[in-house]
Amino acid sequence: MANSMKFCFGHFLLKKTSVLSRIANNNCSKSYRLLYNSLKLYSTSRKDGSEDVRIGCASGFWGDTTVAAPQLIHKGNLDFLVFDYLSEITMSLMTAAKTKYPDFGYAPDFVQFGVGPYLKTVKEKGIKVVSNAGGVNPYSCAKAMYSAAQKAGVDIKVAVITGDNLIDKKAQLESQNIRDLDSDKLLPSTVNSMNAYIGAFPIAKALDMGADIVITGRCVDSALVLGPLIHKFKWQPDQFDLLSAGSLAGHLIECGAQATGGIFTDWYKLGLHKTWSSIGFPIVQCQSNGDFIVTKPVDTGGLVSIATVAEQLVYEIGDPKNYILPDVICDFSDVKLTQEKENEVKVCCAKGKSPPNDYKVSATYADGFKATTVAVLAGLNLRAKGLATANGILQRTRTIFEQLGLSDYTQTHIQVIGGLSDDLEESFSNFIRDDDRTELSLFKKKLKGEIPKQAALWIAVEHSQKKALELFAREIAPAGTGMGI
Repeated sequence: MANSMKFCFGHFLLKKTSVLSRIANNNCSKSYRLLYNSLKLYSTSRKDGSEDVRIGCASGFWGDTTVAAPQLIHKGNLDFLVFDYLSEITMSLMTAAKTKYPDFGYAPDFVQFGVGPYLKTVKEKGIKVVSNAGGVNPYSCAKAMYSAAQKAGVDIKVAVITGDNLIDKKAQLESQNIRDLDSDKLLPSTVNSMNAYIGAFPIAKALDMGADIVITGRCVDSALVLGPLIHKFKWQPDQFDLLSAGSLAGHLIECGAQATGGIFTDWYKLGLHKTWSSIGFPIVQCQSNGDFIVTKPVDTGGLVSIATVAEQLVYEIGDPKNYILPDVICDFSDVKLTQEKENEVKVCCAKGKSPPNDYKVSATYADGFKATTVAVLAGLNLRAKGLATANGILQRTRTIFEQLGLSDYTQTHIQVIGGLSDDLEESFSNFIRDDDRTELSLFKKKLKGEIPKQAALWIAVEHSQKKALELFAREIAPAGTGMGI
């Protein structure tokens, strides 16, 4: 049973000539001023003499596995190690944490599990680290990292990139009647975070200044990889094909093990599940002309194939001919994938064009409260039992609300998952592709004569008042003796 405040998010555009542009671009020397001195330039060429750049991604979200970082540090032969922690809702959660505790608002995992325990090794190997772990409080993140380095006896240079956080400009932006890109609604009064997706050139500059670790707030995920490539190869803002290629490299590894078979469609046919416990995290080995290889450390699980890479390529990009980023509009429609060796896929031929004159901004806002419960059902007639139980709980709580003068739920959702084989298609009908229905039919035939005796009942409700959902939560357990669960 989960009961929490509900956060929503929307997006709008902000001109690059606005205040944000001056903070993120024109005040680079101030924005990137390192917490610590003695900066010097360095070379990222690997010890084997190769001029290619190897970048590994050890985190696809806040809460990813702790085994990825040591795997890549010790077995990846890396120049750069990146960690991606942020999503739209993550920014809202970090803002809530910072409101309660001023030193919070970043991803502590980055310090505690990601890099902190391996600072000596990272320093010895000359691996530079880039992460958006700063969230809404990048300076606190940097201070925590520096404290960890002091305890480890490691001398590091930490750079902090700011300029994305616009919450202090809320009143100013509200006066401009800015509207959501999708719904066309005005900014709600309950906005609690507002961050622009900044690009890769600030990261490149921080690396140019000699940073060992670069901590950002909200940048586009792919910028974590593009920034090091701009730094290494000295790509220019008008070299759009190269910027598109570097952005594609970042896009392919930004979600961690998704690119190495973690959510591959044909996982069962290829037996990938047998190696998931040791799945390899993705690495891109990039050349100055924009071509790169997607791979993973040797002797790790998972798979890097044309199919696994292709599935990640089209993940969350919308129009593949116009994938809009702060530094470039990418055209991935003619990208070519070639299986060079086992677990090595070559990627080339990304194109790019001039970026828009706006930054995309993500604003999250409080929108009431949400509760979710999942209960196991047993016996016969499971679907009917589940629906009857859920409706009974909702009817009882609505009666209580009416007696207490509370309004009705703003939204409810009921779903019975599993049950008889005939329920399978009904439960998942909205998610089944036509070409999968044959496979589903074969699965149902296998179940013929076998009656599953368990299913799961999922109920989700939303309400403007927390008190109402506390009442809802109290009525779940009684259904175990009085409503058939």
